[in-house]
Amino acid sequence: SQGCVDHPIVLTEAVCNPLYSRQMMSELLFECYQVPKVSYGVDSLYSFYHNRRQNWPCSGLVISSGYQCTHILPVLEGRLDAKHCKRINLGGCQAAVYLQRLLQLKYPGHFAAITLSRMEEILHEHSYIAQDYTEELQKWRCPEYYENNVHKMQLPFSNKLLGSTVASEEKQEKRQQQLRRLQELNARRREEKLQLDQERLDRLLYVQELLEDGQMDQFHKALVELNMDSAEELQSYINKLSLSVEQTKQKILQSEANIEVDVVDSKPETPDLDPLGSEQSLEDVESINEFEPLFAEEQPEVEKPVAAVQPVFNLAEYHQLFLGTERIRAPEIVFQPSLIGEDQAGIAETMQYVLERYSKEQQAILVQNVFLTGGNTMYPGLKARVQKELLEMRPFQSSFQVHLASSPVLDAWYGARDWALEHLSREEGWISRKDYEEKGGEYLKEHCASNVYVPIRLPKQAPRAAEAPGRASGTGNPSEQA
Repeated sequence: SQGCVDHPIVLTEAVCNPLYSRQMMSELLFECYQVPKVSYGVDSLYSFYHNRRQNWPCSGLVISSGYQCTHILPVLEGRLDAKHCKRINLGGCQAAVYLQRLLQLKYPGHFAAITLSRMEEILHEHSYIAQDYTEELQKWRCPEYYENNVHKMQLPFSNKLLGSTVASEEKQEKRQQQLRRLQELNARRREEKLQLDQERLDRLLYVQELLEDGQMDQFHKALVELNMDSAEELQSYINKLSLSVEQTKQKILQSEANIEVDVVDSKPETPDLDPLGSEQSLEDVESINEFEPLFAEEQPEVEKPVAAVQPVFNLAEYHQLFLGTERIRAPEIVFQPSLIGEDQAGIAETMQYVLERYSKEQQAILVQNVFLTGGNTMYPGLKARVQKELLEMRPFQSSFQVHLASSPVLDAWYGARDWALEHLSREEGWISRKDYEEKGGEYLKEHCASNVYVPIRLPKQAPRAAEAPGRASGTGNPSEQA
């Protein structure tokens, strides 16, 4: 629409929403969007309203667990009892963060791959609520139970690291190319090493000529620069460097005649392809390692011990997450917040606390319809766990019923739609623009799925006008008073 919203709005709000928050929203809707009328309700109560059946009582205990928090809402005679509502500051978000922390500690090598979005996916698809948490953990100790119930999740990895599937001719050609590159690299490094050694040898011979010419001052100064102590040390270094230069020249001549090239020094001439300006994959480096015997120094043949067979490393299996007890530990925090260090009561304790606020007759009415809704109640086994907790806290041979929403995530929207269609032509539950201008933005019209409206009560001030005549009567002329 242009300039305004010309149809009513049904809006969900938090349980026991502060009046200031509702005032800001009403001001936005009426002043900015020119909405004709608006209605506020609680999402879990809309879900309760949508899932009601003909034989269902209009009273019940709603357990709503969402992304950020969990609410225990008692409903009596179709209306929310806001005085005894309780909230647990735990939901699906905290469970996903806890699961992420568990798996990052278990697999530190995949720290970056264990993201919060993946943890939410694992939580929705692989987690379940244990009916007895301690007993379930004991079952996981059994290796056979672990093998039958562990879930494996594959993390993304590069197929190139597993080895190429190209034909043998292509592999052979690739090896020949790598061999030629290594030959060129070693030849270039030998020439560079020969040039450096020749320059140093010329420098040392020049210093030796100073000694032979009798220029002792310049000779001693040159020795200090070379970090040498005597002429004998200088002569020894010249001999070693001359021998190294001759060996390098011979190897360069041999490399021109032979295809196989020997590496001169293992440390400085380790195959490193960075000078060629190209980045090598792990497969290339592994292929290069195959040619290391071609470039090794000739060693006298000795009897080699039989090498042990090395196990084949499966990179795909390395990128797997094994989900064992994490499947029950993460969602268990709504029943045991102490698992993550939260000083709060779980669902069972909070539910028992809420029920104890009522008489035995009202408790019996509430437990006949314990209603579970919200996205965090979709774990398999949650309904059975709540039934077990109720069985432990309720009197012997007492009855109770636990119901799960048909669609815990979408039923709040469906319930709001059902309520809007049913009450569209009525005045019940709708706040009109006239009500907004007359009673303020925090005003709320109650209905079956709304909060309870508690208006602001300002303390009454004593009238100052009545005090003024009393003070004035104490002053003035006595004759006038008479």
